[in-house]
Amino acid sequence: MRFKFPFLPKPALVPVIRLQGSIGTSSRGLSDAGLAPLIERAFKSKPTAVALVINSPGGSPVQSSLIAARIRRLSLEKNVPVHAFVEDMAASGGYWLACAADQIWVDDSSILGSIGVIFSSFGFQELMARQGVERRVVTAGTSKSFADPFLAQKPEDIDRIRALQTPIHQAFIAHVKARRGARLADQDLFNADVWVGQRAVDLGLADGVAHLVPKLKALYGDKVRLQPLGQKRGLLSRLGVHMAEDMLSTVEERAMRAHFGM
Repeated sequence: MRFKFPFLPKPALVPVIRLQGSIGTSSRGLSDAGLAPLIERAFKSKPTAVALVINSPGGSPVQSSLIAARIRRLSLEKNVPVHAFVEDMAASGGYWLACAADQIWVDDSSILGSIGVIFSSFGFQELMARQGVERRVVTAGTSKSFADPFLAQKPEDIDRIRALQTPIHQAFIAHVKARRGARLADQDLFNADVWVGQRAVDLGLADGVAHLVPKLKALYGDKVRLQPLGQKRGLLSRLGVHMAEDMLSTVEERAMRAHFGM
């Protein structure tokens, strides 16, 4: 017969939220709407801490901001510390998510950074001209054909894109500075460069090289209980209804990872 002693302290509980993939509103992307129930559940379980396992090349800055803000709000409301553990990468929006944690831990080969904003497109105007295809555009409003990939790139379009990127970049920088504070090295960390493992730690982008289980045991005792939490795919997605969208999302994510040589 087993006896329970209610006056004995319970082992620490740490829900573990996996944030893997590109950030956006596709069926496979990390979005605030998709993750909200998971994040809320993690903080409602009266945990000792919450752990984020991050493996993301980035994506939507808005979704990155919303997810990170939700984590910070609940962490402050519940007085629960948050630890981020970076696997392959926390780049761009992925690093935005990592900065929602109070401490960031990395592997020796993890890629961090890319604190910048990118706009990419293609230009098809010469191909169309060779094929004898004429582009016909009628707009109400001079900006409606802005950055049209079927027209030659215009200097004013480049200026407008940069004007759009600047406040997003500034918001990203402000978030990193607010979260990392004096831990950041006194050098330009906001030019979209990336760093690996210990170098990211040396620059203050992370707090140390450590892996999930041994680090949490070191912090909260050998009997710490880890509670894995992950996004559930919807019924339609499991039945393959979103197969085409899922394939496009996979291609997009691989292209984003290829940007970092992965």
